[in-house]
Amino acid sequence: MQWTGRFEGYRMKSFRRDCVSGLIVGIIALPLGMAFAIASGVKPEYGIYTTIVAGVLISLCGGSRYQIGGPTGAFIPILFAIVMQYGYENLLIAGLMAGAMLVLMGIFRLGTLIKYIPRPVTIGFTAGIAVIIFSGQIVNFLGLRDIQKHEDFLSNMKEIIIHFPTINVYSILTACICLSLILLTPRILPKVPGSLIGLVLSSLVAVLLFEEKVATIGSTFGAIPSTLPSFRVPELTLERIQSLLSPAIVIALLGSIESLLSAVVADGMTSHRHNSNRELIGQGIANMITPLFGGIPATGAIARTATNIRSGAVSPMSGVIHGIVVLLVLLLFAPYASHIPLASMAPILMLVAWNMSERKEFAHILKTRTSDSVVLLITFLLTILTDLTLAVEIGLVLSVLLFVKRMSGTLQVAKALPDPSQKHQKVMAHMVYEGHDCPQISIFTIEGPIFFGDASMLEMSILGKMSYKPSILLLRMGNVPFMDTTGEANLASVVRHFQKQGGTVILSELQAQPKELLQRTGLYQMIGEAHHFTNTGEAIDYALSDVDLTKCLGCKHLAFRECASLSVPQGDQSQHYVAQQQE
Repeated sequence: MQWTGRFEGYRMKSFRRDCVSGLIVGIIALPLGMAFAIASGVKPEYGIYTTIVAGVLISLCGGSRYQIGGPTGAFIPILFAIVMQYGYENLLIAGLMAGAMLVLMGIFRLGTLIKYIPRPVTIGFTAGIAVIIFSGQIVNFLGLRDIQKHEDFLSNMKEIIIHFPTINVYSILTACICLSLILLTPRILPKVPGSLIGLVLSSLVAVLLFEEKVATIGSTFGAIPSTLPSFRVPELTLERIQSLLSPAIVIALLGSIESLLSAVVADGMTSHRHNSNRELIGQGIANMITPLFGGIPATGAIARTATNIRSGAVSPMSGVIHGIVVLLVLLLFAPYASHIPLASMAPILMLVAWNMSERKEFAHILKTRTSDSVVLLITFLLTILTDLTLAVEIGLVLSVLLFVKRMSGTLQVAKALPDPSQKHQKVMAHMVYEGHDCPQISIFTIEGPIFFGDASMLEMSILGKMSYKPSILLLRMGNVPFMDTTGEANLASVVRHFQKQGGTVILSELQAQPKELLQRTGLYQMIGEAHHFTNTGEAIDYALSDVDLTKCLGCKHLAFRECASLSVPQGDQSQHYVAQQQE
């Protein structure tokens, strides 16, 4: 790992600032770690272990100065589904495998590819995850009993409806106290974490006034051990690895997206830029080691990273200190955490869901009523009703298909001729009309990418617009930024058609990518080195020098400036020249 720049100019003043920000973020991360673990279907201490181990490693090994890593809300639906289907032990193995995948993604420099995931897809699944998290906390908020957890959203909603009569008033009071304090604290004490105040005070109220009337962490999961997590390597078998490959891929993909989005947010708040590939490697290392201590998958946490920056963080040391703070709290105050009501945790997660829902951006895309709106809605609904993997896959496929459809209308092929009224006689499409077109030279201006979605149009447009057989075909390709092999195949068909009839194909203004492709396929050489020109003027001069002059005699089209003299018989050319001069 390269450390250049991350601790450059680091001084005692910097360390003090990192200590303050690390302390603040550590206090915020503690209740979130437990809440995310519980919502993911595992014991709360596993969330604390993740916050400690992954938090320290992501800061030390990642590619962002300010990234705070740990368990996040985005992972909740995925981890819960894996725990329900495979169990906690296999979740650790899936996390370890995902970590290895992230390291490989970073090594093979795939970090930059994440930015190509369309915005409607990311917003759609983020909003869907938010709905799942929010709805998943209704049970604890209302204090419902005898609830059976399911993997799918509709079954969980059905459970809530069926068991609604078991509503617990004391749980609602506890949750409302916590929620009120979370919302009021930032207004009264803006520098104090509202989630911590809400959690502590609502827990005190519940212990003093509602003892044994609300479900707590201790009564549901048992006491949280005030000891360091033990090191243990999960039992790896080929059968387990094969069965967990799909969940591991989902964890790795979501982890990479979430961490790099968080790093981008950090870049926007500071003057520093992250290294995306190094960030993936750091995330991978953290996720490979964290399961060895019983921790669940982790990634960059956008809200905690933003808080870290606002609190004055200077370097990755703040992330290390945040992990140490959580560790000290675990060792000193773990027994007290067992008394925290689940109803106090519910509002914290509900607000996390509300904040991550991207509701404004969601509404903005919907208002556009474009194909992006369709992609957004389908991804959102599939995330809620099926699973994130299917939602992202279908969202990406739809985005690609709609993109191809949109791009298919961008290719423009128009016949053109020089316009004498324009400076340098610019070649324009409006100059071609009945009675004004060169029978020997056909010029076509091509604009837009030539790719599989539109490639057939190229051949049809060129061949379909010629009812005669010109001897020279000039293709102006200055506005063709990209060509794929399908486009090359259609262009090759046009070239072969003309060359078969004894004609010549000339290309002008060919851009770098299409030129490289044509050279690789051999079409560049088939057309001929002498038939490629950097500008259209030179190409037209070459074409005019190669025309059959006998066919020019008596031609009334006068498509080019030179046609005035070429169309006159040889003996009359001098008289024609004098007449032109007198005019």
